[in-house]
Amino acid sequence: MTTSTEMLSVRAAELYYEESKTQDEIGSLLGLTRWKVGRLLTQARELGIVRIEIVHPRARKLSMERELRDRFSLADAVVVPSPADGSSVADRVAEAAADYLRALRPVPGTLGVSWGRTLDSIAEHLPEGWARGVDVVQINGGVSLNRRSGTAASTAVSIARSGGGHATLLPSPAILEHRDTRLAIEADRTVAAVLERAAGAAAYLYSAGVADASSVLVDSGYLSREDIAMLVARGAVGDVVGRYIDGDGNIVDHELDGRTVGVSLEQLRAAAVAIAVISGESKHAIARAVVSSALCSVLITDEATARAVLDPEDSSTTIKERS
Repeated sequence: MTTSTEMLSVRAAELYYEESKTQDEIGSLLGLTRWKVGRLLTQARELGIVRIEIVHPRARKLSMERELRDRFSLADAVVVPSPADGSSVADRVAEAAADYLRALRPVPGTLGVSWGRTLDSIAEHLPEGWARGVDVVQINGGVSLNRRSGTAASTAVSIARSGGGHATLLPSPAILEHRDTRLAIEADRTVAAVLERAAGAAAYLYSAGVADASSVLVDSGYLSREDIAMLVARGAVGDVVGRYIDGDGNIVDHELDGRTVGVSLEQLRAAAVAIAVISGESKHAIARAVVSSALCSVLITDEATARAVLDPEDSSTTIKERS
């Protein structure tokens, strides 16, 4: 580009971006055609004379969503900006998940759901009539082993009722004491029918748990703090539908997995629509394990977690610290 043309690009850019002149007005001032002005403005951007930066939080979020989709071959990604008003990140992400479910097309005839605090929060954010005739099936056992009332059944029922459908519950604990007991329960006609329905769900909605004492599986009486410590020592970064995995998405304890009731990780990986809703600093490691091992086709998360998933070095450090 000649110096004179470069100076024309600078002047055109000044008139357009700083003085808000139209391309026709700039053409009249500089004695150029509108087409030539447009070409000068394009060259100004290409040469770095003009640098356009979108600073709105939504724009930063969209960039991360695109990067998540491209890098991990996701069908979709939703990244919720970190709240500036002190509100709960988890609640914001649950609300975003509810909005995503309402807008999902085609509407799934059968929706497989897990259970826990995140799913319970999503259910609370779903309005009455969010869908018509969506049947919900529980994809992992959730009958509580202690006196605390579990949310597994109530969550599935709530999502189904507000979606104009009915719920099919899995009448089994999440984790049993013996593998033979699990096999016997899964052979029961009622339980087998539920598992078959879960395997054929049009879409799955689930969260992931952390590998520490705050886990809902500890709170519900399935595992002890000592059990969790043993799993962490074996490399566990968290659980997906009750199945503990390492940073590469592999099962860390096959004996425990053999006692776990519900859909398998292979079934989640093979699903056309598997929506993972994961948020919070404590879940950075499990979020990356889920996404990088193809356990979901859609990720709904917060900005900080998305950043950790996209930064392999940061994620690797987090995994090592928690192992």
